[in-house]
Amino acid sequence: MRLTILGGGGFRVPLVHRALLDDPTRAVTEVTLYDTDPNRLRVIAAVLEQQAAGRAKPVAVRLATDLDDALRGADFVFSAIRVGGTAGRVADERIPLSEGVLGQETVGAGGVLYGLRTIPVALRIAERAAALAPDAWIINFTNPAGMVTEAMAEVLGDRVIGICDSPVGLVRRAARAAGADPDAVRYDYVGLNHLGWLRSLTAADGRDLLPGLLADPEALGSFEEGRLFGAEWLHALGALPNEYLHYYYFRRETLASVAESDEPRGAFLDRQQGGFFKAAADRPEDAYGLWERTRLEREETYMAESREASGGWQRDSCDLEGGGYDRVALALMHAIANDRRARLILNVRNRGTVPALAPEAIIETVCEVGAGGATPLPCAPLREDQLGLMLQLKAVERAAVEAAVFKDREAALRALALHPLVDSPAVAARILERATGHAGTY
Repeated sequence: MRLTILGGGGFRVPLVHRALLDDPTRAVTEVTLYDTDPNRLRVIAAVLEQQAAGRAKPVAVRLATDLDDALRGADFVFSAIRVGGTAGRVADERIPLSEGVLGQETVGAGGVLYGLRTIPVALRIAERAAALAPDAWIINFTNPAGMVTEAMAEVLGDRVIGICDSPVGLVRRAARAAGADPDAVRYDYVGLNHLGWLRSLTAADGRDLLPGLLADPEALGSFEEGRLFGAEWLHALGALPNEYLHYYYFRRETLASVAESDEPRGAFLDRQQGGFFKAAADRPEDAYGLWERTRLEREETYMAESREASGGWQRDSCDLEGGGYDRVALALMHAIANDRRARLILNVRNRGTVPALAPEAIIETVCEVGAGGATPLPCAPLREDQLGLMLQLKAVERAAVEAAVFKDREAALRALALHPLVDSPAVAARILERATGHAGTY
């Protein structure tokens, strides 16, 4: 199989490459990396070459600087672009923070701004993929993943599938805390990207392990989401939320923690990754070692503000491996290419799974995957609080897509003002005005 990675100069591309090297089937025979930044592309190519050193059958890597060239002949396409680079993320986070509301890459006003800038580029990719690689499957990593996948699906239909590593990480950590094999449990997970809930965890003998886990403060304190949300709130909630829901449930505490930090996450990554790419360009022979050290620091500081807001604690060593989404992507490719039935949590069209949402709306839920793609499985009815948040955030996503496609400022204002983490239409208008002046593209 031939795989193309759009955003091939991205910092996390070596994780995908590592998963391909570790894949015993060696199903992917060639990887094409495409990026608009040739310097980043060369650095990542050096990292991959050093990562593959000593491997008996390294995966062939090809570099492309032309989008059409990268897409032709691809069986699978990973879309992992960052429009505006890390500097764009800095603005997406700092502008909302200056108005006293959360700035975050995928959540709140920052996520809306990122989506407005990214969707037009993602749509162009979808159009070129449809023209040049109509039989390819497009796997979308690009954030905000649900919003971007929804826009691309207008062109590609069910041949675009969004993925995220947060849900599978939650399931695996919860299963271990409940004393079960993560590979042997069934689960009910539903929501939108970065807004979902694990609502059952079923063992091989049919027992639902989640109620017992939610009633056990010691077990909850043994993994990240349990420490993040706290045993009292999780027991009251009756479900395990995706880690990003901390921004919604504890918005005051998280905002205060972000305000007190030395710099927002985006500014840290801009400085950290800028330093890595410069150092690796100057010392290409050390590219892999520099990348590995930078990656570990990145994982150690992940969601640091939320951890500080929930009492201050360090991530477990098993959660510092990085990746997760790369393994989901590999499992998805194998299931489609080999018609190997698999159950994965993916971002796909609703198709009536959540009756209150439109059939074409993108949701994040448990799917059965085979040669025909991903089909969402039926789920238990949502509670009112879960459905309410989903409906409000889906309205935000729809408005953002409309704004990006039609350059509609009113739709952009609606997307910002309707977000539950933006507390005033006046604030939304000022954020939009400042973002427009900064980027000139909203």
